[in-house]
Amino acid sequence: MSIVIGLDVGTSGTKAVAIDEGGRLLASALVEYPLHCPHPSWAEQNPADWEQAALEVLSRLAQSIDARAVKAIGLTGQMHGSVFLDADNKVIRPALLWCDQRTAPQCEAINAKVGEQKLIELVSNPALTGFTAPKILWLRDNEPQHYERLRKVLLPKDYIRYVLTGEFATDVADASGTLLFDVKNRCWSQSMITLLGLDPAILPRAYEGPEVTGTLSAQAAARTQLPAGIPVVAGGGDQAAGGIGCGVVRAGVVSASLGTSGVVFAFSDTVQTDPEGRVHTFCHAVPGKWHVMGVMLAAGGALRWFRDELCGEEMERAAGSGRDPYEYITESAASIPPGSEGLVFLPYLTGERTPHKDPHAKGAFIGLSLKHTKAHMARAVLEGVSFGMRDGVEIMRGMGVAVSQVRISGGGARSSLWKQIMADACGAPMVTINVDEGPAYGAAILSSVAAGLYDSVEQACDSIIDETARTPVDKESAAKLDPWYGEFKALYPALAPRFRSMSALLGAP
Repeated sequence: MSIVIGLDVGTSGTKAVAIDEGGRLLASALVEYPLHCPHPSWAEQNPADWEQAALEVLSRLAQSIDARAVKAIGLTGQMHGSVFLDADNKVIRPALLWCDQRTAPQCEAINAKVGEQKLIELVSNPALTGFTAPKILWLRDNEPQHYERLRKVLLPKDYIRYVLTGEFATDVADASGTLLFDVKNRCWSQSMITLLGLDPAILPRAYEGPEVTGTLSAQAAARTQLPAGIPVVAGGGDQAAGGIGCGVVRAGVVSASLGTSGVVFAFSDTVQTDPEGRVHTFCHAVPGKWHVMGVMLAAGGALRWFRDELCGEEMERAAGSGRDPYEYITESAASIPPGSEGLVFLPYLTGERTPHKDPHAKGAFIGLSLKHTKAHMARAVLEGVSFGMRDGVEIMRGMGVAVSQVRISGGGARSSLWKQIMADACGAPMVTINVDEGPAYGAAILSSVAAGLYDSVEQACDSIIDETARTPVDKESAAKLDPWYGEFKALYPALAPRFRSMSALLGAP
């Protein structure tokens, strides 16, 4: 039996899965770590936490499987984060994460220097606070003592690649989210690098998703109990790997991930860009293919905030009963009709990307009255996130991207109510598949191709992934939701000036 491993360096924790050549899950392990917010709208993590977690989950797998049968390890992880290394390959400072919003001035400077339309031409995407290039400029502008020491910038999973192999490398999908990558030609954009005054030597070599980038070093082997010399595969950013794990490798199939963030992900045979830059166009982890992606910064994260801050009673009940507190929350939400009786939730708790590109956007409940209860608020959160996901779907439809079905994954996919709301809001059936191990599973599939177990990513997905259930659109509920989606769309433009002034009052740039 041949075994492959997928390793996902996520925001809340690092997860590893081991599967056999047929895609059967053999073992999994997860180690969590903290996220630090030293200032409002900042988000950082310590790469040492990722390193410790990655080595631990691989060690746990090695104890659960025949480690000698492991043919390859595929990597994935949170996108856009920046690990700054010095000449001795030591971490200079905590990594700035995808949800960090401090780089608004640097994005404005990039727009002024390059031009918004020129950015779309060069790198297929707008300047966004979460992307990597503005983080490098922030370091140069605000911590020059650290910038002077900078010799290499790595994305989160690629720092773990260095830990495992000693090699500096990335993949074309993850590199697409740096604002320094020529997405059309699948290589670093020398034009952007020059315009921003950066040294190209700080960037690692970029590979296609199923390519081997190095092998497990003797030092890493000793720390993980895996044999040295195992090929380590390029993999992909978490969204590309998640798309692979959902079988989004052909036109018409779209995925929706309801994790901490919310992502609508569509396959494309060609480069398709939104002239306004409201959705991202990145290289896919499928060689020679691309994907279009809409990203909400707080999807499951919005519901988690609601649980943590407003649902202490449900959490106490869950602790006593052994049930998940989300079950109590969604049960109460199910008692409320579509439209939440006039209560609308804006899910912009950490700013927003799709479709607004606004780090100053704020979350809000609009329409509260004495009639509304916590159950109304719970349903409004589910609907507000679903409306935000629909924003991405509607932009893709306007670009001519086919949406015949949506394969839903992430924590939100465990809720039958949320799946129904998503289907009704987006006007497409929500499909679940036989695996829901997230990006780690997609990374494992990519490593199976690199190991020669399959001839292509498409063949691997066709062999491994099957549909298990389908939630069709409830036309009556969809008709009730639709006018409230119109209200949802109208609220952000009305409130955006106030969001910016509130940020200014809080001292944000």
